[in-house]
Amino acid sequence: MTVQASENSSRRGRRSSTMGGMPVNDMPWWRWRSNVRSALHMLSDPVFQRDVWLAGVDGYGDVTDAVYRLVEDTWLDHWSAEKYVGTIFRDAQEAALVDAAVLRVLRIMHQVGPDAPVSAYLEHQAWPEAVGAARDAHARLAASDGEEPDTPPRSLEVLRIMTRSA
Repeated sequence: MTVQASENSSRRGRRSSTMGGMPVNDMPWWRWRSNVRSALHMLSDPVFQRDVWLAGVDGYGDVTDAVYRLVEDTWLDHWSAEKYVGTIFRDAQEAALVDAAVLRVLRIMHQVGPDAPVSAYLEHQAWPEAVGAARDAHARLAASDGEEPDTPPRSLEVLRIMTRSA
């Protein structure tokens, strides 16, 4: 099922104001989109994973936290992102890329366990494929939101501030 944008949607050709570069209220469920984008961003960046997650830097959570942000509100671990076209995702291509990333990351999580150390994920034979799928999805969503996909991921505190505001 595809959810259509309402007649009052801000998607009629102009972007709403931005916060941290991300359009605010551009999508009906923009807070959920922000959480999904944050998770995909962290899951798609091997340098970030090595320098932040593996190093144990505070403020960014870990792999399990990112996966939780990816699926907690959306239930993407139970159904397709296609369900959210028009509310979280702009089109079927975004949804398909997100689905591919979710499936790869969840497969690894189920194999290593949610409480596994970061190194167990990063050393998993399928991790590079999961990172690539997350990168494809992250790049598409960032470009759709008018952001540069290669900026470093934001901390969880910045994400909380962004989703609490507006």
